Amino acid sequence: MGPVIGLTCSHDMQNDRIWLARNYTRAVEAAGGIPLLLDYSGNAGVFKKLVNYLDGVILTGGVDVDPVFFDQEPSPACGEIDPERDCFEMELTRLFLSAGLPVLGICRGMQVLNIAAGGDIYQDIYSGSQRGIQHRQQAPRWHPTHDIEVVKGTLLERITGGGKIRVNSFHHQAVRKIAPGFIVSARSSDGVVEGIERPDLPFVVGIQCHPETMWPRDKLFLSIFQALVRAAACRGDIPS
Repeated sequence: MGPVIGLTCSHDMQNDRIWLARNYTRAVEAAGGIPLLLDYSGNAGVFKKLVNYLDGVILTGGVDVDPVFFDQEPSPACGEIDPERDCFEMELTRLFLSAGLPVLGICRGMQVLNIAAGGDIYQDIYSGSQRGIQHRQQAPRWHPTHDIEVVKGTLLERITGGGKIRVNSFHHQAVRKIAPGFIVSARSSDGVVEGIERPDLPFVVGIQCHPETMWPRDKLFLSIFQALVRAAACRGDIPS
């Protein structure tokens, strides 16, 4: 039996339902893991059990993060926020980091990872500046639309082979100040941070693109989930 990977979910606040695109769970299964969808909780006992039971966690994509978590007032460009999801994911992320367990943050999830560890984000990358790249693509979700440059010597380079990778893009927020202990592992040509990681832990990786929608057509993106599952199988000890 493979390692159990928890996945955070989006929240239909009007109908009080959680949901998650099946691309995420299928990617975990294809990588050899067992996906488990996580409902929101503010119960300390539940958090402790999750850390003891789960072998790794994926912080998935979704709505904007409440800027209160990085001591800012909301800008006019800040979109929909989900207070329950924010509180749950911040606490869950901090506990997993403290335990040294594998974490993969995807899109919003990378931003949550950075904020929970003490960094912050741009509430809107287009406010006050003219970016040269479209980061909210008008193309199918599986289609890669711009390049990123992977930083040499990073875990992301070991996983993907490094160099330039063409990715999909669905965001208007992005990592600004990097959290203490983290490094940048990839950027787009206009300087937007596209990857972060924490080198003192075996597997703590954030990526701005959505590999869960790309891996069925390009197995390079499945390798990210495979690396997470390998690390989770060892409770954090990723093989080189």
